[in-house]
Amino acid sequence: MSERLEVTVLLPCLNEAETIAVCVRKARRSLEELGVRGEVLVSDNGSNDGSQEIARANGARVVAAPIRGYGGALLAGIDEARGRFVIMADADDSYDLANLGPFVDALREGHDVVMGNRFRGGIAPGAMPKLNRYLGNPLLSWLGRMLFGLRGVGDFHCGIRGFRRDRVLDLDLCMPGMEFASELVVRAALAGYDIAEVPTTLSPDGRSRPPHLRRWRDGWRHLRLMLVFAPDRTLVYPGALLALLGLVCSVLLALGPRSIGSVTFDIDALAYACVAVLVGVQMILLGGLAKIYGRLEGLTHERLGGWIRALALETSVAVGMTLALLGFVGSAAALGHWSSAGFGDLDPRATIRVVLPSVLLVALGVLWVFTGLVGSLLTLRVVHPVRHAPDDEPPDDEREYEDALLRSR
Repeated sequence: MSERLEVTVLLPCLNEAETIAVCVRKARRSLEELGVRGEVLVSDNGSNDGSQEIARANGARVVAAPIRGYGGALLAGIDEARGRFVIMADADDSYDLANLGPFVDALREGHDVVMGNRFRGGIAPGAMPKLNRYLGNPLLSWLGRMLFGLRGVGDFHCGIRGFRRDRVLDLDLCMPGMEFASELVVRAALAGYDIAEVPTTLSPDGRSRPPHLRRWRDGWRHLRLMLVFAPDRTLVYPGALLALLGLVCSVLLALGPRSIGSVTFDIDALAYACVAVLVGVQMILLGGLAKIYGRLEGLTHERLGGWIRALALETSVAVGMTLALLGFVGSAAALGHWSSAGFGDLDPRATIRVVLPSVLLVALGVLWVFTGLVGSLLTLRVVHPVRHAPDDEPPDDEREYEDALLRSR
């Protein structure tokens, strides 16, 4: 029972009685033709249509997956697999389980993860909705390449892929839903794994019922996961650029109108510049919260002691109150100017140059305070910081502080 095999073909299953038999037979026949010592493992997610018995009758080993969801089934299957290599695929007869040779060869060559590419191998008519084929998959694959440097991966969400079991276990994957597919390749890329790609085909699945996949819900889950894993490129860096551009424009326009050629920018442009600063700063702060969340939940392993301290409630309140105070000072100056005119009519182009930046500072102050509140909620499980110094002061070293925070969770 503990015999070590070379390949485990892993099929997650939830009520696949119509197709599980043909999938198991194809996978077993492919392993036999390749001369591979392997097994077909069905990780069942609570089927009530007899899928388990059908799978066993056709030569598969069946394990129960206690966590519901696509990722939950795969996590249980990977844990139970006896093969050095695992090749995962859907149990709906849409992937070419009769042709596992390219995956086995690539894994034997030393690649850690081998992705299938349906666009290179061929997509049969009716196998993939047009919106997924021409927009969803290409867009998410492009984002994956841009955010994580996956230049050789052209089909980010192909459902058939192979990997070294030990290397994937080291990633400590945890997503229970459809986003597991993105988590596997993203975390492999971040860990520096060797990722290759081979052509594969996609055919219409053999089921009479609708698929488990929900286009918009699962697409958003994949996108959300990628944003959590790459907040620098999606939030922090674009936010910093937007905030800097808005700040420069706000300062220049607060001093007076600016002309470029025959075009003059005045208070209308100042209003947009102030909004750019506000949105940019909010993106930076949200990016910091996303990085902290990902680290504390074990999704990433980047050192974030600086972010944790910067977004601590005490620091955020101090920064926010300072910004708000400056805004109130500017507002008081504008009010004093209005008072000197007997609270009568004023030239709006003069007063708005003070009022808009002042309102911006107040808004930034409030935003910063509430960001600190959210940051403190993320680390709320820390009741008392771990003390290392004899005088009961918090540790000064950021790595020491962060390790103490993580241990407390």
